[in-house]
Amino acid sequence: MENSFLSIIPPLVALLMVVVTRKVLPSLGVGIILGALMINNWSVTGSIQEIYTIVKGIFIDSESGGLNTWNMYIIFFLLLLGMMTAFISISGGSRAFGEWAMKRVKTRVGAQIVTAVFGIIIFIDDYFNSLAVGNVSRPITDRHNVSRAKLAYIIDSTAAPMCIISPISSWGAYIIAIIGGVLATHSITGVGALEAFMRMIPMNLYALFALVMVFFVSYFDINLKAMKVHEDRAQKTGEVLDPEKGAVPGETTGLPESDKGSVADLAWPIIMLIAGTVTFMIVTGIQAVSGTDTAVTALTIFENTDVATSLLYGGLIGLATSLIFFFVKRMGGAILGKGIWEGIKSMLPAVYILFFAWTLIEIIGSLGTGEYLAGLVNQHIVIGFLPAILFLLGGVMAFATGTSWGTFGIMLPIAGEIAAATDPTLMLPVLAAVLAGAVFGDHCSPISDTTILSSTGAGSHHIDHVMTQLPYAVLVAGISLLGYLVLGFTGSSILGLLATAVLFGILIFMLKTKYANRPVEVAKN
Repeated sequence: MENSFLSIIPPLVALLMVVVTRKVLPSLGVGIILGALMINNWSVTGSIQEIYTIVKGIFIDSESGGLNTWNMYIIFFLLLLGMMTAFISISGGSRAFGEWAMKRVKTRVGAQIVTAVFGIIIFIDDYFNSLAVGNVSRPITDRHNVSRAKLAYIIDSTAAPMCIISPISSWGAYIIAIIGGVLATHSITGVGALEAFMRMIPMNLYALFALVMVFFVSYFDINLKAMKVHEDRAQKTGEVLDPEKGAVPGETTGLPESDKGSVADLAWPIIMLIAGTVTFMIVTGIQAVSGTDTAVTALTIFENTDVATSLLYGGLIGLATSLIFFFVKRMGGAILGKGIWEGIKSMLPAVYILFFAWTLIEIIGSLGTGEYLAGLVNQHIVIGFLPAILFLLGGVMAFATGTSWGTFGIMLPIAGEIAAATDPTLMLPVLAAVLAGAVFGDHCSPISDTTILSSTGAGSHHIDHVMTQLPYAVLVAGISLLGYLVLGFTGSSILGLLATAVLFGILIFMLKTKYANRPVEVAKN
């Protein structure tokens, strides 16, 4: 069953169940069980052992026998962020920041634009972007009755697209390293890896126009399909969440709030979180490069940085800062314990989803789903269609596997091989198409960790975020696909970008005419 059509069945079943049932954990669970049974030829005992081994591997590194630091540090960071958020609320920081922002951000449009700008500024890492921007922006958007689903869309559609076009980011460094290997393998010496990355930016059509789309959607209040339901509810009733779905990641309810809070109670923990994380990203990057033959540069530092460790240390610094403000208020030991517990509890739904998603991703890897999808590209290809085909295939792979980075690792070398064997002038366009497709698929996939963390940062129900972001992602992907057809048949990145821009303008005009500022009845569950 490995590397065959059957390998796509478990992720496909899980994804369809998510759409139909709107319940993430049971859907992922079915995909995990089905995949394990297929790997073990329907042996129940073997399947149980398979799942046990995978779950154990989430906690324990199979090679070293020690803690799986990447996974565990990400989990610890989420819990630290939950606790930090709780103490910011207890100290009165969230309330004070909301009151401060209300005096300066006067409109719903302004609240959304400010969030998008935050998303562009914080481009070092998508995990960090999703969680930090959500915590900074949530008081502003809540005060202006912007739904949490809309907030999650703005966060998710600025995080990965911004990281993938920035060379000084964890994404950029990783991609540049792969591109360097591809160019070296095919003896392409006319362009270096960093130069190639920079030249590919205007060809990364989906990422560019996903970013632009956020600003137009925010400015014209374009709410499509399910998003309109959430936005209408928020504007009419002030409920930024569906109240019937219960608590969500990042929510801390029932906590006391100090009436002596100030903006500093929120600002300084966030500032120290950012400063601590970036500092340790630089430190761990330098430590990894030092003692090797590699030169210590900004690029090599971010290529070798330990993101999970940096997030953990940054989270500890942010939490410590929030506790300092808490103790200044002298609110008592009982409230301290409650704040810790409520902060941890607020992040547990996100932790559960991540555990299930990581398990399913391992199952998919064992089935060879990615390799099967990648192999399809070698059959009956017209060269001009190559960028468009690789864009679609990258999207399907990232959607099915829930990992854009895994898609980069598999698809970039394959795309390079195809371009080198057919038309080397298409090398950069096809590599850019893979990058764009991977971000598109990542945006649509409910098992993507970036999508999960965007829901967490926004304090949105995960399935609400997935279903509301989907129409926007598909529309941008549609015009990007046509842009890649122009790019493939003309070989001109300028014409490809121009064609996509014209199509984008037409799309915005149509959406603005049909959907902007047209409220509908709030759906009743």
